[in-house]
Amino acid sequence: MVLLTETLRSVISGADLDANVPTCPEWTLRELAVHVGGAHRWAGEIVRTRATEELPEERVPAFTPDGEDPAVLDAWLADGAARTAGALREAGPGAEVWSWYRDRSAGFWGRRMAIETVVHLADAALAAKVPYAMSPDLAADTIDEWLEIVSFAQAEGDPEAAELRGGGRSLHLHATDVPDAEWLIEFGEDGFTWRRAHGRATVALRGPLTDLMLVFNRRLAPDSDRVELLGDAGLLEFWLARSSFG
Repeated sequence: MVLLTETLRSVISGADLDANVPTCPEWTLRELAVHVGGAHRWAGEIVRTRATEELPEERVPAFTPDGEDPAVLDAWLADGAARTAGALREAGPGAEVWSWYRDRSAGFWGRRMAIETVVHLADAALAAKVPYAMSPDLAADTIDEWLEIVSFAQAEGDPEAAELRGGGRSLHLHATDVPDAEWLIEFGEDGFTWRRAHGRATVALRGPLTDLMLVFNRRLAPDSDRVELLGDAGLLEFWLARSSFG
């Protein structure tokens, strides 16, 4: 998470912090950075205090930066990431803490904050008009985690996720640059299931792993020339529309 935050700081350094973020149009680049840094500090305080219930933002020390100075924002981002990483190391991944997910451990928050940063780093790069690249392990885990979260939301009765059903249809993600980076999502009458696998599907999305991850997280359009869409494009749109609550 610290290295990802360093990359985020590099992306926004010298950029127009008042620029709109195209993929998060309600935010400026500054507001996006404050969101990421606040999330880091919130998760870190949950782990540090071994919270047993949701922690109000007002109980998180320095939840927002003190002022508009870009240098203050940069130092605040660095300090928050370092403090959260320290809390995670001290607790260990198995420490029991509150979370909104079925996994109530410090390890959940470490993974969640890393992936939160992965996705919003893409937003920041787009706003700052700089290139974006992600390591294969993090790009793949971002897809894995989102599938786990959507599956959890469906089991918990989320109304949008509940619609992700329909016998006989399937969605295949196939990374063309990383061996074995493939996912098969199958829509049954009672919900959807997913696994890492190759297989024929109703619709297939092929392309570099980072670009697949960006499409899956609604940061890249499915009809981009950076990916190839084969089959029923409507099924991919169906998935993206009903898994957009995150």
